[in-house]
Amino acid sequence: MVSAGHTNGVWAAGRRSWTGWRFVGPFMAVFALVFLAPIAYSIYLSLFRTRLIGGTAFVGADNYLKVLQDPRFWSAFGRVALFLVVQVPIMLFLALLIALAIDSGRLYGAAFFRISVFLPYAVPAVVATLMWGFMYGTRFGLIGNIDEAFGISLPDPLSPDLVLASIGNIVTWEYVGYNMLILYSALRVVNPSLYEAAAIDGAGQLRIIWAIKLPALRGALLIATIFSIIGSFQLFNEPSILKTIAPNSVTTYFTPNYYAYSLSFAGQQYNYSATVAIVMGVITMIVAYLVQLRGMRKAA
Repeated sequence: MVSAGHTNGVWAAGRRSWTGWRFVGPFMAVFALVFLAPIAYSIYLSLFRTRLIGGTAFVGADNYLKVLQDPRFWSAFGRVALFLVVQVPIMLFLALLIALAIDSGRLYGAAFFRISVFLPYAVPAVVATLMWGFMYGTRFGLIGNIDEAFGISLPDPLSPDLVLASIGNIVTWEYVGYNMLILYSALRVVNPSLYEAAAIDGAGQLRIIWAIKLPALRGALLIATIFSIIGSFQLFNEPSILKTIAPNSVTTYFTPNYYAYSLSFAGQQYNYSATVAIVMGVITMIVAYLVQLRGMRKAA
């Protein structure tokens, strides 16, 4: 015979188990609506193809095979991969130098300098790109004014050969302060006793940076690297805005995201556009995971 106390205990345990779900339930509902549902719908779209004759038909994995054989997609992917390999290390290196300089305590006006470096991150990407695009202009912008004032001919930053480097400069200007803040925050939680012990041992600033600060920054550098990798593969705003300024330099397949956008909104190829987006998302997850795995192994 089951006692009343036992029944009450089971009922109370059941109520406690449902209490947690009541707290996370609203978040899970919103998460499913704005994150899982669009992904599921994109996967659904990628399995179909709309033809001029015959309408929309189920094609299975044909769209994915088409993406893997699409030279435009791989051209766009190679461009963002080059952007990632060159721009991200430069940006993180600058962010690291600035964070170390601010944390050293020897920089005059460190608070103002920190705000100044971080301020570009608060500028919307559209505004930043338009501003830099104006300065890059050889006929109406800063480059053109310098050419006219000194009677010289500087290279066109918006030419097909230099536009990717110009976009890298814009992105670096926008996000070096954001990454600096991540690294600087990690430096601020280092135990001060480590610095005191190093000072007693007669260690110089370079030795302190190498033996104390850089090891303390491994986790923050890993996070900043993963965020930068994801951001590089998602490159869209800068080329899409510069397209209006330099139409001959920025193609409709300049980056994978811009390619998917062009397919969808200009080419009305929604199914293939969804496939490109899914393939690029999978590649981004794989690369980010491998970088995280390698970083965790080094930390261990």
